Amino acid sequence: MIKNIHKDIQTNLRKYNQELEDKKPEGMLTWGYEKFDNQFAITTSFGIQSSVLLHMVSKLRLQKKIKIFWIDTGYLPPETYHYAEKLIYDLSLEVEVLQSELSPARMEAKYGKLWETNKESDLDKYHDLRKIKPLENGLEKYNISCWASGVRSSQTNNRNKMKFLDVIRQRLSLRPLLNWTNKDIFYYMEENNLPDHPLFIKGYSSVGDWHSSGPDGMETKGRDTRFGGVKQECGIHTNN
Repeated sequence: MIKNIHKDIQTNLRKYNQELEDKKPEGMLTWGYEKFDNQFAITTSFGIQSSVLLHMVSKLRLQKKIKIFWIDTGYLPPETYHYAEKLIYDLSLEVEVLQSELSPARMEAKYGKLWETNKESDLDKYHDLRKIKPLENGLEKYNISCWASGVRSSQTNNRNKMKFLDVIRQRLSLRPLLNWTNKDIFYYMEENNLPDHPLFIKGYSSVGDWHSSGPDGMETKGRDTRFGGVKQECGIHTNN
């Protein structure tokens, strides 16, 4: 167990989850900041619903800005890069980009196009190289004890079992939007005049890499459109 997680937090997850149940998302973010100070951070994918958590963070009146990490796989759709630039500018965000030590070209030369084989083991390798290791390197660099994300319980079977606060790869993971519905997201974005991701207009309700995302269809929607239907999760939010 890494030393930068406070033992009292580890052994009292139930207690802290009970505390968080009565808080709004903004209150949970403030809780994380007050508990962990410089060891608290936010992660974002600049996906379909990323603007909500980023907007909340930008409006908090804190003495110091919360670190924001963007995991850029190098395979994001052009629309995502343009959307990220717009949100960063509109919300006056300071974002640190986390990327794999292997460039896309070098990875493909060594391992091939791992997403094309339809093998779960190859997808696991891809996600480890391009998402999990870059994230862990960033968290380690800044000695982050707790990181927050915008995951919601309705997105995947795994997320439906999550608590507001849990341990992922020996660090605390906070989910302020866990119980929010699609309607909650829609109305928040509308009330705060937040822009839609360009691919949302084209029928996407979930966007990741260009090769692993697709618009909603008659039988598949949301996370079921990802990774060719082989997996719902990329590994960032699991301990497996």
